[in-house]
Amino acid sequence: MEYESSSSIWDGVSYYPHLFGGLMLTAALLGLSTSYFGGLGFSSLPYMWSDLGIFHKKKCQKKRIRVYMDGCFDLMHYGHANALRQAKALGDELVVGVVSDEEIVANKGPPVLSMEERLALVSGLKWVDEVIANAPYAITEKFMNSLFNEHKIDYIIHGDDPCLLPDGTDAYALAKKAGRYKQIKRTEGVSSTDIVGRILSSLKDTKACENHNDSSSLPGITLEGSQSNSAHISQFLPTSRRIVQFSNGKGPGPNARVVYIDGAFDLFHAGHVEILRSARQLGDFLLVGIHTDQIVSEHRGKGHPIMHLHERSLSVLACRYVDEVIIGAPWEVTKDMVTTFNITLVVHGTVAEKNSLLAGEPDPYAVPKSMGIFRMLESPKTITTTSVAQRIVANHEAYLKRNAKKAENEKKYYAEKVYVSGD
Repeated sequence: MEYESSSSIWDGVSYYPHLFGGLMLTAALLGLSTSYFGGLGFSSLPYMWSDLGIFHKKKCQKKRIRVYMDGCFDLMHYGHANALRQAKALGDELVVGVVSDEEIVANKGPPVLSMEERLALVSGLKWVDEVIANAPYAITEKFMNSLFNEHKIDYIIHGDDPCLLPDGTDAYALAKKAGRYKQIKRTEGVSSTDIVGRILSSLKDTKACENHNDSSSLPGITLEGSQSNSAHISQFLPTSRRIVQFSNGKGPGPNARVVYIDGAFDLFHAGHVEILRSARQLGDFLLVGIHTDQIVSEHRGKGHPIMHLHERSLSVLACRYVDEVIIGAPWEVTKDMVTTFNITLVVHGTVAEKNSLLAGEPDPYAVPKSMGIFRMLESPKTITTTSVAQRIVANHEAYLKRNAKKAENEKKYYAEKVYVSGD
């Protein structure tokens, strides 16, 4: 008989103390000294007493629970990230299905981001283990069987808000019928529909103010039917608990190479993910500075940022390449900042917004440059917040129509909303 380790001996002692004590007492009465046992060695005792079956403790390997959650993940935001965080908490491994462009067009209207960009965003989240591209919008019986048999999925996850197909049926009816469905709590205060509304309103307000130096003011486009920006104020209520849930909760080691990168990180997109990945590869700990709403507005104009400070901070924190963020980082990187956070290297991407309104202001990276710790980092993608907004404006009629329909569903959801436990 084989034994996995000598530690099982002591498991036997703890489980059967009276029996073990009796054996030792018997040995003592027979005149066997402890030196005899020392010479024999405890490792051989199990072989003498193997028939008692008290020292062999079988290790039962617990089955890893695999859960699946799908979505369009268009204009990904902290609500998507929080949904996937909750889904991961229901299992050990999270597999995420990213709905195909064709399915989105058929069920919701044109997507803003391409499949490649949406895959980059989903794969970049710290809670995601695997990604399935071009997933169907509805869980068909064929696809569900594929999830259960090929991908070894135990449960299919979705939020408490209804997901209806164009014919009005529940997209997750089959999973519920199979008893393999679990529900999480929807993150309040944000949706892709809401963000599209904010963008359209922001660009309308910008045009009205005639910010001639702002490249996001797109001439020749009248956003008929869009509301003023005041109608799209964020409903997100930030809490310290949510920030803790998104945070790694760990600081850099004493000799860690700390890399610092800052920015607005508005409308968190694939370009952000890729530049953060590149920055993280240059050190052991990535610290990201998130500029205040006031700083972003001063440099990009009225209506910016689209997402406010806490929303942007959560989106960045959810990225797997980020270790820590500074919520409300200053525009200039100072000597005190470098010392306080033990920053080894400051980096900035080659692709950034070019619409700063504050001409002639000092270089925000003058200090790290003078210290020889600054480096320009080649941006892997050319996408920017402005270019994402321009896509929406270019198809604004389609998005206004889509938003009008979605807004009714949102209104109905909030009117009928009840408390759902969860986090």
